[in-house]
Amino acid sequence: MDAKDIGEIASWLMQAGLKGMGEADILAGFCEQCRQHGLNLDRAMALMDTLHPVYEGRAFRWDGNQAIEREFEYGPSHQGIAAENWQRTSFHHMLTTGADEVRRRIGFGDPIDFYGLDTLHADGHTDYIAMVHRFEEGGTIGEMDCFYSNFATAGAAGFPDEDLRVLRKLTPALALAIKCTGTSRIARTIAEVYLGEDAARHVLEGKITRGKAERISAALWFSDLANYTRISDTAEPDEIIPMLNAYADAVISSIHEAGGNVLKLIGDGTLAIFKARDASDACAAALMAESLLRQRLRDLNSQRQIEGRPVTEVYLGLHIGDVFYGNIGSMDRLDFTVIGPAVNEVSRIASMCRSADRNILMSSNFVETLAADQSNDLVSVGRYALRGVNRPQELFTLLSSAA
Repeated sequence: MDAKDIGEIASWLMQAGLKGMGEADILAGFCEQCRQHGLNLDRAMALMDTLHPVYEGRAFRWDGNQAIEREFEYGPSHQGIAAENWQRTSFHHMLTTGADEVRRRIGFGDPIDFYGLDTLHADGHTDYIAMVHRFEEGGTIGEMDCFYSNFATAGAAGFPDEDLRVLRKLTPALALAIKCTGTSRIARTIAEVYLGEDAARHVLEGKITRGKAERISAALWFSDLANYTRISDTAEPDEIIPMLNAYADAVISSIHEAGGNVLKLIGDGTLAIFKARDASDACAAALMAESLLRQRLRDLNSQRQIEGRPVTEVYLGLHIGDVFYGNIGSMDRLDFTVIGPAVNEVSRIASMCRSADRNILMSSNFVETLAADQSNDLVSVGRYALRGVNRPQELFTLLSSAA
């Protein structure tokens, strides 16, 4: 492979990174181009830690001779069997020794001492090289501080010196292209985790101007935990965060499954919206989320009672109205959220659950917006004065909740 060939592959990698091509596609394209230019490459892997609340990083694989799983997420590598496997890898060896690369000519008597080399050898591979490219502090995000890669060949002579020279020269460009896509993925993840999917989409589309908001009609959800203050005062301190997480997961997963968007977590409270072309569909989606939540709460409370842990219920207020949806805040701290009288009203409706002794309350506007077949199971619980709202409001609940 001459300088022109290397330049063409490096140029392709830069374009792939700039276009935001998927990491597995970048790795596959790189390996296939290397083969087309005469580099005897049969298998490759690349991985990089990320910034994500659930998994530690993502790995990408390519095989020139058989179909394999091209990408997967991996969890924490510091505990259990995952830690044992990680500590046996060539990547961990380089990380702890400070080496930049490790080579094993596994078809020519070199030790098969790293995790996975026995499988490579059994599959007929003869040579293996692993590399790590470390990022400087300014290029590090969370645990994303280096790029790991390895390559294997089944060639009878292993990797010629020329092939290794090419891999060493091109792998930094591969790392940069995959890091480019990985960084974009991290930005999306952070935005979605902290803002919610819909708000994150608006922000990542560039709608971040302070004071810029659109007027929308949406079904509004506000929920909080019943008796949270009492439970937090009496439960063991190390029980509080796991309890909040368990109930928040039940609420948020139910909202998302029904097509809603969580905008804000306020202590034990959750503010969400449901949008649809037809307002009745938005209200129906909110009721679907409520039904999903009740089932999840039954399962969760049953399991927690078996474990002898504190249990509770969720108070829920539902309303529909026009709100302003956009960026509110100062020059250096913005929140993408909804504001307006309807938001205040739904929080007041939720707070009335305690007084009305109901787990769910809905405004008359919400009920009137529902399709006729959706409102058969609803019953009025009377008119209530809501703090900050001009006139008393008639509120409704589900028959099952009223029983």
